Amino acid sequence: MSITVRIPTPLRKLTNELDTITADESETLAQLIDVIEGQYPGLKERICDETGELRRFVNVYVNGEDVRFLSGLQTSLEPGAEVSIVPAVAGG
Repeated sequence: MSITVRIPTPLRKLTNELDTITADESETLAQLIDVIEGQYPGLKERICDETGELRRFVNVYVNGEDVRFLSGLQTSLEPGAEVSIVPAVAGG
Protein backbone atom coordinates (compact mmCIF):
# COMPACT_ATOMS: atom_id res chain seq x y z
CA MET A 1 0.00 0.00 0.00
CA SER A 2 1.41 3.39 -0.94
CA ILE A 3 1.72 6.53 1.15
CA THR A 4 -0.38 9.59 0.34
CA VAL A 5 1.33 12.98 0.46
CA ARG A 6 -0.74 16.17 0.53
CA ILE A 7 1.00 19.02 -1.27
CA PRO A 8 0.37 22.69 -0.34
CA THR A 9 -0.45 25.21 -3.07
CA PRO A 10 3.02 26.88 -3.08
CA LEU A 11 4.69 23.54 -3.93
CA ARG A 12 2.22 22.34 -6.56
CA LYS A 13 4.22 23.86 -9.42
CA LEU A 14 6.76 21.11 -8.67
CA THR A 15 4.11 18.35 -8.81
CA ASN A 16 2.41 19.40 -12.05
CA GLU A 17 -0.31 21.11 -9.98
CA LEU A 18 -1.25 17.90 -8.15
CA ASP A 19 -2.56 18.49 -4.63
CA THR A 20 -2.01 14.86 -3.63
CA ILE A 21 0.71 12.47 -4.73
CA THR A 22 1.42 8.89 -3.80
CA ALA A 23 4.76 7.32 -3.11
CA ASP A 24 6.04 3.82 -2.58
CA GLU A 25 6.16 2.60 0.96
CA SER A 26 9.00 4.06 2.99
CA GLU A 27 10.07 3.14 6.49
CA THR A 28 10.71 6.72 7.62
CA LEU A 29 9.77 10.26 6.67
CA ALA A 30 13.38 10.88 5.55
CA GLN A 31 13.15 7.97 3.11
CA LEU A 32 9.80 9.22 1.84
CA ILE A 33 11.23 12.67 1.16
CA ASP A 34 14.03 11.08 -0.89
CA VAL A 35 11.47 9.02 -2.84
CA ILE A 36 9.28 12.01 -3.70
CA GLU A 37 12.38 14.05 -4.59
CA GLY A 38 13.13 11.41 -7.21
CA GLN A 39 9.63 11.76 -8.63
CA TYR A 40 9.37 15.55 -8.29
CA PRO A 41 12.83 17.19 -8.24
CA GLY A 42 13.04 20.31 -6.11
CA LEU A 43 10.61 19.24 -3.38
CA LYS A 44 13.29 18.19 -0.91
CA GLU A 45 15.06 21.55 -0.97
CA ARG A 46 11.73 23.26 -0.22
CA ILE A 47 11.04 20.91 2.72
CA CYS A 48 14.55 20.45 4.15
CA ASP A 49 17.32 22.96 4.78
CA GLU A 50 20.97 22.64 3.73
CA THR A 51 21.73 20.50 6.80
CA GLY A 52 19.01 18.03 5.82
CA GLU A 53 16.65 18.94 8.65
CA LEU A 54 13.07 20.11 8.20
CA ARG A 55 12.89 23.80 7.39
CA ARG A 56 11.79 25.91 10.31
CA PHE A 57 8.71 27.25 8.54
CA VAL A 58 7.48 23.95 7.10
CA ASN A 59 5.25 21.72 9.19
CA VAL A 60 4.90 18.05 8.36
CA TYR A 61 2.18 15.83 9.76
CA VAL A 62 1.90 12.06 9.64
CA ASN A 63 -1.69 10.90 10.12
CA GLY A 64 -2.49 14.27 11.71
CA GLU A 65 0.45 14.25 14.16
CA ASP A 66 3.19 16.90 13.95
CA VAL A 67 6.48 15.07 13.28
CA ARG A 68 8.33 17.55 15.49
CA PHE A 69 6.55 15.92 18.44
CA LEU A 70 7.20 12.43 17.09
CA SER A 71 10.66 11.49 15.79
CA GLY A 72 11.18 14.22 13.18
CA LEU A 73 12.60 12.86 9.95
CA GLN A 74 12.98 9.45 11.58
CA THR A 75 9.22 9.19 12.17
CA SER A 76 8.07 5.72 11.14
CA LEU A 77 5.56 5.40 8.32
CA GLU A 78 3.04 2.59 8.14
CA PRO A 79 1.59 1.39 4.84
CA GLY A 80 -1.30 3.66 3.88
CA ALA A 81 -0.03 6.58 5.97
CA GLU A 82 -1.05 10.12 5.06
CA VAL A 83 1.63 12.81 5.13
CA SER A 84 0.68 16.48 4.97
CA ILE A 85 3.15 19.24 4.18
CA VAL A 86 1.93 22.56 5.55
CA PRO A 87 3.80 25.86 5.24
CA ALA A 88 3.70 27.83 8.48
CA VAL A 89 1.54 30.94 8.42
CA ALA A 90 2.74 34.03 10.22
CA GLY A 91 0.87 37.18 10.91
CA GLY A 92 -0.65 39.24 13.57
